[in-house]
Amino acid sequence: MRTTAWALAATILAGWSGVAQAQTTGAGAPVEYDLRFDNAVHHEARITATWRGIGDQPLRVQMSRSSPGRYALHEFAKNVYSVSATDGARRALSLERTDPYGWTVPGHDGTVVLTYTLYADRADGTYSQIDATHAHLNMPATLMWATGFDDRPVRLRFRPYSPDWTIATQLAPTDAADTFTAPGLQYLMDSPTELSGHALREWQVDDAGVARTMRLTVHHAGTDAEVDTFAASARKVVDQQIAVFGDVPDFDYGTYTFIADYLPHVSGDGMEHRNSTIISNTRSFQEANFSQLGTLSHEFFHAWNVERIRPAELEPFDFTRANPTPSLWFAEGFTSYYGPLAIRRAGESTVDAFLADFSGTLNGIVNAPGRAYGSPQEMSLRAPFVDAATAIDPTNPNIFTSYYPYGQIIALALDLTLRERFPGVTLDDYMRRMWQVHGVTERPYTPDDLRLALGAVTGDQAFADTFFATSIDGSALPDFAPLLAQAGLVLKPARPEAAWAGSAQVRATGTALMVAGAPAPQTPLYEAGLDRGDQIVSVDGTAMESDAAWAGMLQAHRPGDVVQIRFRQRGVDRTAPVRLAADPALQIVRTEAAGGTLTDGQKAFREAWLGAE
Repeated sequence: MRTTAWALAATILAGWSGVAQAQTTGAGAPVEYDLRFDNAVHHEARITATWRGIGDQPLRVQMSRSSPGRYALHEFAKNVYSVSATDGARRALSLERTDPYGWTVPGHDGTVVLTYTLYADRADGTYSQIDATHAHLNMPATLMWATGFDDRPVRLRFRPYSPDWTIATQLAPTDAADTFTAPGLQYLMDSPTELSGHALREWQVDDAGVARTMRLTVHHAGTDAEVDTFAASARKVVDQQIAVFGDVPDFDYGTYTFIADYLPHVSGDGMEHRNSTIISNTRSFQEANFSQLGTLSHEFFHAWNVERIRPAELEPFDFTRANPTPSLWFAEGFTSYYGPLAIRRAGESTVDAFLADFSGTLNGIVNAPGRAYGSPQEMSLRAPFVDAATAIDPTNPNIFTSYYPYGQIIALALDLTLRERFPGVTLDDYMRRMWQVHGVTERPYTPDDLRLALGAVTGDQAFADTFFATSIDGSALPDFAPLLAQAGLVLKPARPEAAWAGSAQVRATGTALMVAGAPAPQTPLYEAGLDRGDQIVSVDGTAMESDAAWAGMLQAHRPGDVVQIRFRQRGVDRTAPVRLAADPALQIVRTEAAGGTLTDGQKAFREAWLGAE
């Protein structure tokens, strides 16, 4: 997604007088976009793009099929229509359409002015939404681009629908409030933009004597006081993340922007970008109790991890195809670890809340059936099939374990192991090493670089090699009980006496219970032959017509009991014995809450890891 010539790009933007001369001569002239929102109430924008100095070759223009931060294909061209083109003398040009993704202008006078209508009505981290309240623009879902013009500078003019709208973006500002620039296609497509009547809060962070500006823009229906509260929390989280790396990224143009939409007609999401992030939620601050801070924390950590500490497979980003990498367990998973950890260290959550969150994640990964089908690297490579991807045919849900929680638990295991085996070394040191070697220099890393960095931080390459062989190339997890015990935490079964038929949801349909999801292998319902969509009619002769009936049946039994289940599977009545198991759910609790005594050493370990309460 990144070019390596950011200094040159900044020079291009700083010296716009040179661009003005290029407009006259045509050579290297900027690509220009003009975006109007006159029909915003019907979710339409009318967009004009201009290319000059093309030469005499045909011009190929197209919509992207992928978007920075997403790993699946997205057919943005389906929302583009009413396309027309003229030349520099405003004469109509013919357009050829030979595929679904773009258009070709076969003849022109060296200038092509292309105009099209965009329909957009999904506000999240990938798509765009236009209505009377805002224009929420993700550029791959918004802008056509021309093949072969990636390095041309770009100039954009936005014409707001409402006079109350202002513009939030990482694009470089100009003297005109409605006009912005980008050094080229890669930066342009990575620059989400919000036009709305949003609130703005700003503060400075110190980068070794250089002030960097943090901007929080919030489009919501709440109060200014709520924005102030959220901004104060965000500042604390930002400071904790800076402390992990000991450095602030050199944000291009000196600014980082949080672009937040918290409205009932948007879709919940978060998407990282080089100098900004889009974060959205259907709930207000009051409804969510400011839990939007979790997404903000996750996405800001990406300013280091992914945006500058960057997998080699994503360089440069290809907007015409899926962009897979085997390292999402690190890029996304380790970020998922530090998101809630930074909130805890900032004092914006309690230790008990942190433990409750990690209990659920640890339980899900330890008991995840997908680990039997692949390592963290394998799960990372499956991202194009799951990362907001769509398909009409079912996929076996038991063969995939999300690299987000999978990597999060690997990060937990590695952090606690480092603290145990290498005094004075923590996962923060590993992240700092990756930042210094690959982030500051913006040298993309390979999976081998991750392994070698761990060896360098620990001084024990054999340990690093073994860890990667067993838990990254393989799918083994350590025994978490002794690792957590260092912090005075107890890992124990959550419901050891409860009978359990499996994690697949069973819900009432009125006359029976439907198995709503595919049972996982080696669970009671799976072993008995039940599958998704089956109707459970009775258990030991007792009709199962309500959720309460199923819950009562489980409460009446103990692990090891065998019950007879009558069920209907695709029109066929079947009966099978089901041996109920013990509920495998785990929980993490403080030693004090489990009746033990916290030692001074455990208290010091916990505070060094999670921060003081």
